[in-house]
Amino acid sequence: MNLLDLILLLPAAGFLAVLLLPRRNPGAARGVALAVSLAVFVLSLALAAPVWKDGSTMQFVTDADWIESPAIRYHVGVDGLGIWLVLLATLLTPVCVLVSWRHIDRRVKEFYAFLLLLEVGLIGVFVALDLFLFYVFWEVSLVPMYFLIGIWGHERRIYAAVKFFLYTMAGSVLMLACIIYLYNRTGTFDYTSLLAMINAGDLILSRPEQLLLFLGFFIAFAIKVPLFPLHTWLPDAHVEAPTAGSIMLASVMLKMGTYGLVRFALPMFPTAAREFAWWIVILAIIGIIYGALVAMVQPNMKKLVAYSSVSHLGFVVLGIFTFTQAGLDGAVYQMLNHGISTGALFLLVGYLYERRHSLEIADFGGVATAAPNLSTVFMITMLASIGLPMLNNFVGEFLVLVGSAQVDFRWTVFAAIGVILSACYMLWLYQRVFFGETPEKVREKVYDLRPREWAAAIPLVALMVWMGTVTKTFLPPVSARNAEILRQTTVNAEFLVEAPPGARGAAAEAVEVADAR
Repeated sequence: MNLLDLILLLPAAGFLAVLLLPRRNPGAARGVALAVSLAVFVLSLALAAPVWKDGSTMQFVTDADWIESPAIRYHVGVDGLGIWLVLLATLLTPVCVLVSWRHIDRRVKEFYAFLLLLEVGLIGVFVALDLFLFYVFWEVSLVPMYFLIGIWGHERRIYAAVKFFLYTMAGSVLMLACIIYLYNRTGTFDYTSLLAMINAGDLILSRPEQLLLFLGFFIAFAIKVPLFPLHTWLPDAHVEAPTAGSIMLASVMLKMGTYGLVRFALPMFPTAAREFAWWIVILAIIGIIYGALVAMVQPNMKKLVAYSSVSHLGFVVLGIFTFTQAGLDGAVYQMLNHGISTGALFLLVGYLYERRHSLEIADFGGVATAAPNLSTVFMITMLASIGLPMLNNFVGEFLVLVGSAQVDFRWTVFAAIGVILSACYMLWLYQRVFFGETPEKVREKVYDLRPREWAAAIPLVALMVWMGTVTKTFLPPVSARNAEILRQTTVNAEFLVEAPPGARGAAAEAVEVADAR
């Protein structure tokens, strides 16, 4: 058992431990959940150094038999693409425990148990190297989020939870069908083996096969992103979810879709990915502008931030399908940026809800007078979200726009409209909530940040500044892995479709030439 196995095992053990605690002692459940999640985060920090040195290869690999027939393996590892997403999940879990400390007062042990189980599923998705194991972790993460929304959500929680579950399951079934098809073709679920077969020319997919397989994976990932027009489940899920559920959903769970596109869809089906790229880019740009416009007219703070996620994640998809180093680096970096800044927005909106018990913008005003520290933290987070230079979102959006300009400058022009609109709706939100006359109920109920709330917010604010100013801390392993993915998609796209009988030798020669370069 290596460190990565322990990081997967510890929250699973914590999940069982919290379930076994007596219900009459909610403080014990909170304490165990906080201790376990902090321990997982500290251990996960040790993953970073080896991966930072060589982000293009898998580190902390475990490859063992799990099920003999069909041949399913417990195969996990972490590289430059997955490392920061794993750390994002392990960081935000203790943050969510702190956020929920007083707010969750019923079925407390079940809430924290599901939160730890969600962490297991999310980490597993980012480290799984067996397609069936990836699918298992993908579904494991779905179950606790369903219950977090359905049990601890707001008035329309059942509707939102069922809608979330049905949308995600519809995409998952398509992905499972594609995984089974690949197994029938190759006799293995192992991702690294499948990629080696493609690189060596042992697995040659016809054009119809590639197109259908790519679409199956793409729809599953696009629903999870969510990409326009498959986004309609997201606003309902965010509005009805408890604060911790909104943070984990926006910050980590949505990244499962974009991660899947980069990890699986591009390297395995490069020709189909390039053939469909133009209309995926169109959908991404529509999502950027549409999400921003709809966010601008929302009367509900959570729904506004939810639609801003549709817009921001459109940038991620745009960057992925530019097939450029700058675009892909920006897309992955923007996944992390969105996780930090939007997670912090939901955190702060949750603080406001705990005080005022309302999410309606019209019920606030003058909060800066009643809670100056809360207002300052919200302002920094808001500026990060709109992409102010020296804060994190600027770097990701800038790289995506550079990558899109290298392919088609018109993409950059339309995407830049989303940047302008994001400033409009976020600044207007801040003006209405924090400035102006302070209503009596705000003066009575809204208080400033307390130590536990500071403890949850400070790490996120620090990361916004750190990621916006010292990008060399994060980008080298990401760039190394992305360069390898781009190399695979460039070489494989040349020979995977309708290859002649002698294609295996040509494929191997092409790979050798690319390696030599």
